[in-house]
Amino acid sequence: MNRRFLGRIAAALLAVSFAGLAPLARAAEESPDALIKRLSDEVLGAIKADKSLQTGDVSRIIALVDGKVMPNVNFQRMTASAVGPAWRQATPEQQKRLQDEFKTLLVRTYSGALSQVDEQTISIKPQRAAPSDTEVVVRTEIRGRGDPIQLDYRLEKSPTGWKIYNLNVLGVWLVETYRSQFAQEINAKGIDGLIATLADRNKSNASRKT
Repeated sequence: MNRRFLGRIAAALLAVSFAGLAPLARAAEESPDALIKRLSDEVLGAIKADKSLQTGDVSRIIALVDGKVMPNVNFQRMTASAVGPAWRQATPEQQKRLQDEFKTLLVRTYSGALSQVDEQTISIKPQRAAPSDTEVVVRTEIRGRGDPIQLDYRLEKSPTGWKIYNLNVLGVWLVETYRSQFAQEINAKGIDGLIATLADRNKSNASRKT
């Protein structure tokens, strides 16, 4: 199994890494590295205990994302950053469609990798942020068979706790990767063209899983 494919396993944690969330009051008090450590440990246990997640059950993953992940991710910021300057010209309906299709793309892209989770553990690297910082990077490694997998999170502080808005797998930031792809589509076809392309890709991904 090569490092690129293992990177897909790491990115899959974005879709399921909040499988046992504490109450919001507790989350608001946690430091960002403590939050990531606790939730990363919980996700590995959740995957190993849930056969539907192990087999990449998309409906199960989507339900988990809606119920558990979205309250802890600033997905609007994530989508806006991926779309780039064109986000400000998009209508509210277009922005909603972009968020919906982008979320589906991420979930379906990485759902198949969940079956590869085996004996991995999470190591949190020392936190470099100051207590007054409102945006931080939490650096982690997934350790198991083969080389360690770098998985870093960008988080922002909100009134209800820290929120993830980007992640780095093996040195590549997810949002920046999609921004380049999306810019090409927008330049060629506009916002509606990007939405249509994402929708078509999601339908294609869905048909391959049926």
